[in-house]
Amino acid sequence: MAEKTFRLDVVSPDTSLYSGNATILVAQTTDGELGVLPGHAPLLGELAPGGCVVVTEESGDKIAMAVQGGFLSVTATEVKVLAEAAQFASEIDASAEQAALEAAEEGSAAYLQARSRLRAVAAVS
Repeated sequence: MAEKTFRLDVVSPDTSLYSGNATILVAQTTDGELGVLPGHAPLLGELAPGGCVVVTEESGDKIAMAVQGGFLSVTATEVKVLAEAAQFASEIDASAEQAALEAAEEGSAAYLQARSRLRAVAAVS
């Protein structure tokens, strides 16, 4: 019988943000949105600037993280998200990020960071 979960680790240079078992992961890569299920074919993908990662945990709970840059490594039994920076959606002030998005120049680092954070919040609202 096929496994129903895979091991997931989300890390950035300064912290290990998440470690646990997941049933589904969805991430924006430079090649488009990617969904990962248990047993997925191995791949290495570049995370898109201004993207987010949405995880469905083994319990069925859905969590989202704003992710600014980095890579996604997938094997048949585990996924590693190696982010330049990452933050849980639950820690984000959406109204402050909306104001930051509107004030920033499109395509700038501040714009992409605010967009990433708003995507994460929207994914779990």
